[in-house]
Amino acid sequence: MTLLPYAVLLYIPFVYASLSSLNGTIATTFNVSDSPPSCGTRTLWSVIWSCAATLFACTWTAIHPNIPGMDEGKVIVFCRRLCIMIMALVAPELMITWAANQFLSARDTAKAFNDAFGAQPHQARSDNPDIGENWTVTQGFFTWMGGFMLHFDDKSRATLRPDELLRFVREGSVDVPVIIEADIKDRSKGDALSKGIAILQLAWFVLQLVARYAQNLPITLLEIDTLAVAALTCITYGFWWKKPKDVGRPHAIYWKATTSPPRKLAYDKINPMFSRKDCSHYFTSCVYPILTLMGAATFNSSRAVRSRRVPSVGGYDEDSAGRHRTTILLIGCCSGAVFGAIHCLGWNDAFQGRTEQLLWRVASLEIVLTPVAILMLSYFLWADDSEGEVVASVGLVVGALIYMVARVTLIVLLLMSLRTLPPGVYDTVAWTKFIPHM
Repeated sequence: MTLLPYAVLLYIPFVYASLSSLNGTIATTFNVSDSPPSCGTRTLWSVIWSCAATLFACTWTAIHPNIPGMDEGKVIVFCRRLCIMIMALVAPELMITWAANQFLSARDTAKAFNDAFGAQPHQARSDNPDIGENWTVTQGFFTWMGGFMLHFDDKSRATLRPDELLRFVREGSVDVPVIIEADIKDRSKGDALSKGIAILQLAWFVLQLVARYAQNLPITLLEIDTLAVAALTCITYGFWWKKPKDVGRPHAIYWKATTSPPRKLAYDKINPMFSRKDCSHYFTSCVYPILTLMGAATFNSSRAVRSRRVPSVGGYDEDSAGRHRTTILLIGCCSGAVFGAIHCLGWNDAFQGRTEQLLWRVASLEIVLTPVAILMLSYFLWADDSEGEVVASVGLVVGALIYMVARVTLIVLLLMSLRTLPPGVYDTVAWTKFIPHM
């Protein structure tokens, strides 16, 4: 699904030809109201702005990136977050899969660390009272997002995975990390104001759509797509509710053993294991949740390793993903089906032609049914049947391609629909303007 943005770009020349009348539509829209629009009308640009503001408020607030590399600047961090935001707009169901993987891994890690801390000597617990506090999902998230950096000889060595940190704690090579949930929340840059603005904008957007439906006013395809993306983004936000947001630096863990740390660490820049080309980073990091869901081995790009950080779209336990693969698969497939079902709200929308309406209906149904087919094929993929595994693998590839084509088709159709909108689209429900929104 990481190829979807590029596929959309390939469609632009064809869409541009179909949008030749858009300028006329815009001019007509503004000619209707040379003075400021009345309380009962809106313009094309106000529709676009309300959708863009809602998408930005939901996705930008919901994204909880992993901790960046120690030497990475603000521009790199911003661009990486922007790429994740684009992925959230184009493939929100993939974001849900990633967030669900991280949540389940964080929960398992918190339990494992509590078991390890319970085995610590009484003297160590009395010297550090905070060790006695049980770890929560927040600390589990913090560990998987690259929250602990190993230091050796007064130099930062590598970001530690939870399994590595647990092993070193049990061996006595490092001290138990003393960082309570309140300390992690203090590092987090998530605030009530940004969350409140996002919730208020989403509430206004949903209310005005419900009000339009109640008064039989048409809803644009762009608004339907915005509603679908926002709905799935809320699910992602739910999985990441306890995850720290925009943490800039990891917590230092100091090596105290007389021997040197092992050379083979997951995110060690001197590790000779990782010599992949940088170009592979862009593909593998984006499809990482899908690869691990299907049983692929751990992969770390050379770019992430050199930066001594967790991959941009990663930070969860592949073993945990294997244990919970049925749960994760159900979450991913159900979210995809819901995404398509919301697009079915445009089933009887006013299209410019019968062909466009048929394409929208077929694409919406494909997005609803393809996850169901993937769910069934995964059963054969996990079964001990070599013939069934081959058929299922081919079916999964075909299903993924169909899903991608359907998603691109919906994006193109909603853009094409803006060239001419039915008159009722510009009417508004008067009372919705009194709700604060962007």
